Amino acid sequence: MSVQAYMQKLGQDARAASRQVAAATSGTKNSALLAIADALNDTREYLIAENAKDLQAGREKGLDDAMIDRLALTSQGVDKMIEGLRQVAALPDPCGAITDLNYMPSGIQVGKMRVPLGVIGIIYESRPNVTIDAASLCLKSGNATILRGGSEAIHSNRAVAKCIKAGLQQAGLPETAVQVVETTDRAAVGELITMDQYVDVIVPRGGKSLIERISRDAKVTVIKHLDGICHVYIDDQADLDKAYDIAINAKTHRYGVCNAMETLLVHQDVATDILPRLAQGYAEKGVELRGCERTCQIISATPATEQDWATEYLAPILSIRVVKDMDQAMDHIAQYSSAHSESIVTQDYSKGRRFITEVDSSSVMINASTRFADGFEYGLGAEIGISTDKIHARGPVGLEGLTSQKWVVLGDGHIRQ
Repeated sequence: MSVQAYMQKLGQDARAASRQVAAATSGTKNSALLAIADALNDTREYLIAENAKDLQAGREKGLDDAMIDRLALTSQGVDKMIEGLRQVAALPDPCGAITDLNYMPSGIQVGKMRVPLGVIGIIYESRPNVTIDAASLCLKSGNATILRGGSEAIHSNRAVAKCIKAGLQQAGLPETAVQVVETTDRAAVGELITMDQYVDVIVPRGGKSLIERISRDAKVTVIKHLDGICHVYIDDQADLDKAYDIAINAKTHRYGVCNAMETLLVHQDVATDILPRLAQGYAEKGVELRGCERTCQIISATPATEQDWATEYLAPILSIRVVKDMDQAMDHIAQYSSAHSESIVTQDYSKGRRFITEVDSSSVMINASTRFADGFEYGLGAEIGISTDKIHARGPVGLEGLTSQKWVVLGDGHIRQ
């Protein structure tokens, strides 16, 4: 069977299954999630053994240590997948909820019902746990899904897929509600993102090149973000102890994540007080500093280039700029931000309010680290990703982000006059 024919078959099966999943009760969906968790637990050794095949192949191909680390599946990793399934099962089901139900002058009632999107295609790299995260969120939100993981994790993903199928069978749901693409042929991605007759939404999770390609070539709506160029602005009215903790955490808690701070903006009136202290803290963490002219006068830093302000480092590198006021800070963010996450540190309520009103990013914070821009931290449970788009879903995308709304009208023989 050709790749095109294979993908078309997956699409047809997913579309058919989506109607059954959309009609499933919360109890049935939760039963499937818990059954998948049990299947993972029962086949733990098999999962780890299959993952070992991927790790061996990855080392032979010369994958770097960071990629191998993301690819590895340990017993603790299986525990986390099981816990994630149980957490999603415990979350409220968004499907079927009716809101804003109001009587109209004609006597009808008009409201909105939350409904699944239909079929969601998810394209991702490396981490086998994403297979479970994506499957659980799509299933709980009443969607069918087609999962295309990276070729480097094919044995792991196939093993996880068997557990998913077992759980769906046990709950009486169609196996095709969650399908893992079995082929490693890259042409499968090209087919998936153009099957708009079967697939309603594509969610890419991976590097910038992957997301750029999918955004460029897809015929299906894409929920995505390209970069995480996040900023923290330390205001002249900031509590400098809080500012220090936030600026250190936002950069050094984890480097290779999209919600890590990449540029620090500091008000000129507090720069000489806070920057030397921060420079010492970053030096202890091994962070390379790149600064504007004023920054380099205050602390030891490499002169920043124009490109630095527009770069997502995903590494222990930080750009620092001293600004004259909050307006200049917000102008910098407007010019260079990827609209992911920004934070202001200030004790001035009015400034904080202005910042969260005028800064146009998917998450905007007052006196908090950008590292909080995460579905779990926002109370969404697991997340499918973070969207910097403005249409449909924005910010961390959890269960509600994988649904839409339709209008419902309740009448009692009403006719329009």
